[in-house]
Amino acid sequence: MTNRESLEEFYQHKFNWLPDNLKQDIGHFNVFRIEDTLNPGGTPIHYARRDFYKISLVRGRTVYHYADKSIEADGTALMFFNPNVPYTYESLKDDRSGYFCIFKESFFTESLRTNINELPMFATGSKPAYMLNKTQDKHVSAIFKKMLEEINSDYKFKYDLLRNYVTEMIHYALKMQPSEMLYQHTDANARITAIFTELLERQFPIETPHQRFTMRSARDFADKLAVHVNHLNRAIRETTGKTTTDHIAERLLGEAKALLKHTNWNIAEISYSLGFEEPAHFNNFFKKHTSSTPSSYRVV
Repeated sequence: MTNRESLEEFYQHKFNWLPDNLKQDIGHFNVFRIEDTLNPGGTPIHYARRDFYKISLVRGRTVYHYADKSIEADGTALMFFNPNVPYTYESLKDDRSGYFCIFKESFFTESLRTNINELPMFATGSKPAYMLNKTQDKHVSAIFKKMLEEINSDYKFKYDLLRNYVTEMIHYALKMQPSEMLYQHTDANARITAIFTELLERQFPIETPHQRFTMRSARDFADKLAVHVNHLNRAIRETTGKTTTDHIAERLLGEAKALLKHTNWNIAEISYSLGFEEPAHFNNFFKKHTSSTPSSYRVV
């Protein structure tokens, strides 16, 4: 079952100690060299959501299991993880090196002009991996080295500097892979599509069998947006090339796969949490989109 790993659990599993500043008012932040955290005899990293954000620069051949996807990186990867998406990773070689930092959302609350979850690399359903060449690796590594130097300093305003370093790294990644999400929505169709997407994502992740996905049809969203369902469908199709129903089904299917693979809930519990009145309806939906039954998919 996918649990949510707290900061306390992270430190206990990784180091068997807790830092003094874990509960600081500005929101927790810390940075590490990967080589200093490797523990061959330690607890294996489990597939779970975390109670914190994480940015990693990892060199080596590694497979990341992120939501219902697996990403294989061979070289240097810059990875962005948010608390709403479960993940784990496995190293395919023993030469893994690099850096990572972890922080709570409150670390950025006062400084970012936008919600951190609106940034493309942290948005649910995003592509969190940025492959780096040697020049890019050198640049991002230099930022991490400055973080390591600053976190160990006595400078009164060091967390302001650390916040700036993280922001610099985020923008460096955004420049490598620009996203339309950075720009203002200039027309009504784009605005409606953006609000629809936000409402859809707000219902995920499903974290307990008692939580339920309730807005399952285009009409549900149209009612919430106070627009005619035909207007909603037309706006989304013109903006994305897909129908409202396609978007809902794709997101529902992704969550279904994640729950089947990474929880011990039975099929009826998963069916209920995803808003299906009967397990048979869920079975038909899943088979229509994957040519496999939920039970068959789970054992593969």
